[in-house]
Parts: sequence; structure tokens; C-alpha cells
Amino acid sequence: MLKRFCLQILPSIHDKTQWLDLDSSSIKHVLRVANYSNLDSLGLYNIDEESAQCLFTGETLSSIFKNQITTLFITIYNNNDDNYEGKILSMTNTYDKIFTVFNRLTTFGDLPNLKCFSLSCKLETYDYNEAIPPLLYRMSNLEELDLCLTVYVDKTFIDGNHLKTKIIKHIPRLNQFTFFIQSFIYVRNEMSFPSTEDFQHTFIVFPNNKIISYVDNFADVKRSQCHIYSYPFLMRYSTSITNNFSGGLFEYVRSVSLFDEHPFEHEFFLRIVQSFPFIEGLSLANRKPQNGKQSYKSNSDNRNLPLIEYFFLNELYISNVHDDYIEQFLFDTKTYLQNNVILYVDYESLQRVTHNFARDATPTNSAKISKLHLCGQGKRSNSLEEYFPYSKISYPLY
Repeated sequence: MLKRFCLQILPSIHDKTQWLDLDSSSIKHVLRVANYSNLDSLGLYNIDEESAQCLFTGETLSSIFKNQITTLFITIYNNNDDNYEGKILSMTNTYDKIFTVFNRLTTFGDLPNLKCFSLSCKLETYDYNEAIPPLLYRMSNLEELDLCLTVYVDKTFIDGNHLKTKIIKHIPRLNQFTFFIQSFIYVRNEMSFPSTEDFQHTFIVFPNNKIISYVDNFADVKRSQCHIYSYPFLMRYSTSITNNFSGGLFEYVRSVSLFDEHPFEHEFFLRIVQSFPFIEGLSLANRKPQNGKQSYKSNSDNRNLPLIEYFFLNELYISNVHDDYIEQFLFDTKTYLQNNVILYVDYESLQRVTHNFARDATPTNSAKISKLHLCGQGKRSNSLEEYFPYSKISYPLY
């Protein structure tokens, strides 16, 4: 298919082509087959350090990149999954090659022509001060900036004052700044932190956005965090949401993670699904039992609860939770799930909640699970497989 595309199709349209989206395996073949005189936009996907070295040093390709490309979208592949430092180093080297070769960029991420830049990273960033502000300082004519980061800080959370003095001040032409920044601190000895009201006060002079902030303190893990984000919220994911989440409407978000050391009650999940109506992936970590559950004396009483409906959810991670939250999602009197949900759950917790896979309260939702990934200790069970009749079950490895 690629050979036919390169030999028969591209030669007839090469002079009209303005944008190409290419995987790393096809880039060389496609770009070398013709002269793309009008090509100015490029999407490169699954690029790693090695492929960047090969792609950006060839004379023909380098000429195209240097002289024509003004808009670049790129995804970087890295297989150092267990090596954080290796991952960061590889990404840094790849970006260095990109910025060296693509010197006419107006849309990407000394880049004086750059007008628009977006940076999103789900990994916790421990080198924020050394990596992020210096990169942004290279973009002196930037007009639009989008940041989505989880950042370790030593003493002080990132707030409005930090954004003004460390970022905005250095980018004078910036007129649109959207962000979701979660900064966290490991608590040592006696540390005091500003209140949510104090943080909110630092954003008074942000005229173009509504800014939302809140602070969480986790005594069990000795960690505190602060969320700050611009609203409307344009990011695709939102992480470490707690009971302090104030709600809103986040139509672009598809992936959400929840964590707290205080219980998540039924009403909290209702607020979550109302705020994130198009959620596709949900991850939950909470070991505290629900308080509100004690007020319901029987399953029939659960029918007085408003049903929480997840119309788009297809992945659910509840392997690190109290049993109450497994009930929360499997009881069809509490939660509606669509078909073909992938579920990650602890085997022993699931066994308890379902009364050894014989409980009548969960068959509707258990029949909607298409893949069941079991964590912890467990063994193959006929009753389990009957309880999840349409699931492909992955048992724990011993």
C-alpha cells in the first residue's frame, strides 16, 4: 500500500500538497519520492531520538524542513518506560534536533518566529525550573501558550504571581494563555501553606480568563498539592481531582483521575459526570469507606439515589479503592454503564463485593464489561466467568 501510494499517487499531487501527516516508518519514503514545493505543514508521529537523528540530518529532508515548514505537529515515542531520566533525556535530545532544523516554525512549540506553543505532559515533572521556563524564554514573540503540567516544587506552589513574573513577563506579545498546572510538595516537619482564597487572590490581574484554584493536604502520604487552571478548560485530561473540586463544565476532557484521603460520596460522582459529560477513561484511588452508604439500609433504598450515567465511559480503573467504590460502579441502582467497558479491579475486593460472584445486585453492569483485568491475588473461577459472561478475563500473574 505504501509503495503504491509513493509511486502512483504522490507524483500526481505533490505540487499541490500543503500538509502531510506521517508515521516515522513512512516519512523517508514519502518525502523523498517527490518535490513538495508547496508543503508548509507537517505532522510527524511516533518519532524517537534515533529516527530524529536519521530524519533531520539527511541533506534532502533537511532542506525541506529548514526552508518550507512553518507548522509542525509531533508526537514523540519513548520506550524507556521504567527509566524516567532516560525518557526526559531522549525527549530533550529529540527536541534539540527539531529546533535546530526547523528554523522557520511559526507554530510549534532561539524560536523567534514561533507564535503558538502547547506543552502537555502527564508525567510528574521534577525539573520544572530548569526545563520549562528556559524553553519558553526562547519564544520571545509567542502569542498563544497552552500548558498542562504536574510539577514538583520544593517550598512554594505555582500561583498567579509565579506565572506573571516567571512566564508572562518574559513573553511580551502573549495575549492568550491557557493552563492546567498541578504543583505538589512533600510535607516536611511543620509547613504552612496559603489558603485557596490566598491563591485565588494572586490571579486578580488575569483579565482574559477565569482562573480556578484549590489546595489539598494529604496527611497520610505527607503531600500537599495546588490546582490552578484557566476556564473555559480546553485540555483533554484532568488529574488528581479531589472533593475540593468545585465543578463546572469541561466538554473537552476525555480522561479523569480521582484521588483523595476523604471519602467520595455518591453526590461527588454525580458532580464529576455532570462536569465531564464526555469522559471516556476514569481512574480512581481512594481507600476510605463512603460515609453516606451507612444511611442506606437495603439495596432497595439505593433506588432513591439519582442514577449516575456514564454514556461514553470505556475504561474504568478501580484497583486501588475501598470496596464501596466497586459497589458504586457495579450496582445498576447507582451507576449506568454503556456496553464494552474495560475494567481494572482487585480480585479479592471484587470477590467480596459480589459475594463470591453470586450477588444479584450487579448483573446488569457486570454484563457490560468486555475486558476484565484482575489485580492482586486470584485464581481462575467458573463462577467469576459466569458472573461476567461477555468479558475476556485477564487473571493475576503469579
